Amino acid sequence: MSEVRIVATGLGFPEGPVVMPDGSVILTEIRNNRCSRITPDGKVSLFSATGGGPNGLAVGPDGALYCCNNGGSRYVEGVSMGQGPHPDYKSGSIQRIDRTTGAATRLYIECGGHKLSAPNDLVFDKAGGMYFTDLGKRYARHRDHGGLYYALPDGSKIVCLAYPMLSPNGCGLSPDGKVLYAADTEGARLWAFDVEGPGVLRQPKGHAPHGGRHIAGLGGRARFDSLAVMASGNIAVATLTTGMITEISPAGSIVREVKMPDIYPTNICFGGPDMRTAYITLSDSGRLGVMQWPEPGLKLNFN
Repeated sequence: MSEVRIVATGLGFPEGPVVMPDGSVILTEIRNNRCSRITPDGKVSLFSATGGGPNGLAVGPDGALYCCNNGGSRYVEGVSMGQGPHPDYKSGSIQRIDRTTGAATRLYIECGGHKLSAPNDLVFDKAGGMYFTDLGKRYARHRDHGGLYYALPDGSKIVCLAYPMLSPNGCGLSPDGKVLYAADTEGARLWAFDVEGPGVLRQPKGHAPHGGRHIAGLGGRARFDSLAVMASGNIAVATLTTGMITEISPAGSIVREVKMPDIYPTNICFGGPDMRTAYITLSDSGRLGVMQWPEPGLKLNFN
């Protein structure tokens, strides 16, 4: 397996990388309240001044980029991760970002009369709707519940699919679109939800908080962040503290663990002609890395 090559440095807790047709990568900088474009030669430029805390990013059916914005966090010197909500925090949101101008428009700030707390990651299905996770804001002595949602990109519909969840983070769809995967940060658990139709998940049976099936989990200090689904159906999960990308089969076995040069690898995405070029956000050190993966990632809908 190839080594991780550093493409860009000096980023403010990068997340949500998306490989664009011209070979550039657009990602979020949560700490810097913005989305940035990184060219293959490592040049970093402003793509969108989203404000708040932009986190997950994906291309929608209209070619625009859609952003999960956690509403902003408070940062302290010497600590890379946010320390609770920003003093100006009001809610999280889902934003649409114009691909040409970078202008960001808020689509959703609530669902069913309840504010979105900290939207984190999203994935589009073939029908053009988005599944997204809400991590829930963490406070000094308590936290908001997290959940899974489905929304249409025109701002006309949003529904809650699974609530409460402890800390849902990364999400992705199986190659056939019949399974939605969600990584739970605290406890490092990977859940699978059976998809019965666009925005419809199989309902839980018995005494269960949600309809997810537990696929895999890690012990010790590991915590799960975002994920990417492989063309094979395996799930590559960015694993915090241990500094790994953990590839897991749909049956729950660990396929491989790849060590990263950072304790907070937060996200992985794939591009290149064979979809084996993996871009990884190395967020504790504020860098974007790239390497060749042993197998191809799944090509996302509309990207």
